[in-house]
Amino acid sequence: MAVRTLKIDDRELAVEAGTSILEAAQEAGIPIPRLCHLEGVTPVGACRLCLVEIEGLNKLLPACVTEVGEGMVIHTQTAKLQEYRRMTVELIFAEGNHICAICVANGDCELQDVAIQVGMDHSRFPYQFPDRGIDLSHPLFAIDHNRCILCTRCVRVCDEIEGAHVWDVAQRGPDCYIVSGLNQPWGEVEACTSCGKCVDACPTGAIFKKGSTTGEKHADTAKLEFLSTAREKHQWTR
Repeated sequence: MAVRTLKIDDRELAVEAGTSILEAAQEAGIPIPRLCHLEGVTPVGACRLCLVEIEGLNKLLPACVTEVGEGMVIHTQTAKLQEYRRMTVELIFAEGNHICAICVANGDCELQDVAIQVGMDHSRFPYQFPDRGIDLSHPLFAIDHNRCILCTRCVRVCDEIEGAHVWDVAQRGPDCYIVSGLNQPWGEVEACTSCGKCVDACPTGAIFKKGSTTGEKHADTAKLEFLSTAREKHQWTR
């Protein structure tokens, strides 16, 4: 087994080659904020919250999709990174319609947690107040596009763990949004197995169980990691 030695925040580490910076930091107990990353599915580096500084490079790199290298010296908590992360969270809030007081995920929302973590108490950017819809066509679940942050966790979970590929991303740039099927109402997509994995994967209140009211959504992301690991390593029990 090849091993890479490196430093993260002045801590000397030795990790297996092929390990991501985020995984190495997690093993060492070094917290790095993230929203799109979910254990058990492929990392994509979509949210850019896990950016880190690497000495010798003039650009920031996402820790979730950057492999460790021999002799790397990595910084995760510099003033520059803190400012970038806070700005990113402010932009997420300004770009959507995130009204925490009436959200089903209030108190159990990863976006809320990250906002607290980076010290955001307001957005310096003008709110866009986009006109986005809510799909209530599914008998069990619903999706509120106003709360979606395009992390694509639902897309990856449905594709890689459930194997149904109900979800995808349509359009480009600021017009992007999550679609079900071939842009059909969710309730009309025959491929949907109603497993609820997308509900557990969603870091906000965008995808939720119908009938939930403010603060009632409690996602179980650990279940998704368990399913992925058990399937990969054939650890099923009878």
